[in-house]
Amino acid sequence: MSSDTITEPATRTAGHAEELKVVPTRHYARWAAGAAVVVLVAQFAHGLVTNPVWEWGVFSDYVLSETIVQAVWVTLQLTAYATVLGFLLGTVLAFMRLSRSPVLSTVAWTYIWVFRSIPMIVQLVFWFNLSALYKELGVGIPFGPVFWSVDSNTLIGTIGAAVIGLTLHQAAYAAEIVRGGVIAVDQGQLEAAAALGIPRLRQIRRIVLPQAMRAILPTAGNEIIGLLKGTSVVYVMSIGELFYQAQVIYGRNGRVIPLLLVATAWYVVLTSLLSVAQYYVERRYARGADRTPPPTPLQRARRFVTSLTKESA
Repeated sequence: MSSDTITEPATRTAGHAEELKVVPTRHYARWAAGAAVVVLVAQFAHGLVTNPVWEWGVFSDYVLSETIVQAVWVTLQLTAYATVLGFLLGTVLAFMRLSRSPVLSTVAWTYIWVFRSIPMIVQLVFWFNLSALYKELGVGIPFGPVFWSVDSNTLIGTIGAAVIGLTLHQAAYAAEIVRGGVIAVDQGQLEAAAALGIPRLRQIRRIVLPQAMRAILPTAGNEIIGLLKGTSVVYVMSIGELFYQAQVIYGRNGRVIPLLLVATAWYVVLTSLLSVAQYYVERRYARGADRTPPPTPLQRARRFVTSLTKESA
């Protein structure tokens, strides 16, 4: 068989392929859905601007007022205290539940079960009325004499009751978050560390927790954001946090919508800042697993500005 008989069909096939017309796929349903979303967003934005019920003048008067800013500070304090104390206690509970001691494991499991079963608002009201159960709190011998005691209302004020309630509630969820992250760590590394004679506490601090953080952080960040918004339930204790102060103000002037919008705007700003912080913390702890992480939004913006500067030059 000659070479001409071999190359002729191939040449004919190549020529036929060049004559074919490439028709791009039409995504009509996708285009229609996108257009509908754009129209809805435009209508919502138009309503925000033109609807007089929003009362943007009242919003601008109160959004940075001294009362609201102080309320935001109280909200941040409650969130910070409950986050730090809750995750510290939650970490202890997580390792208690992972312990081989049946006593420690049972106590931790019972704590988590109880505090996840009771709504947060019920816990807060309970701690707020603790003096009805225990008029005095003291230190002494168990089931024996008390050496020192103090009035419950003096020891635990309104803010203290709120912090205790939020902390104990948060600790139950933090314990499960930490336990899930610890379980995600390869047990072979702990076995290798034990074979090298590394103490148990150092194994946890230098091997387990740094790797577990990659699994803990996404859920923990979500839980902290939920806690920030959840602090609004302390209004039942008449604590001057953001939502309570917004209620007090619109109870006086009757401007319900703009004051609720003020609280909403602050919650959006605070949760956005927490989301940004979570992004960079996750990025830091992902360095061991991802050698070449994608550029951050700030790095992308810098590269974009640099490229525009080079093109203009």
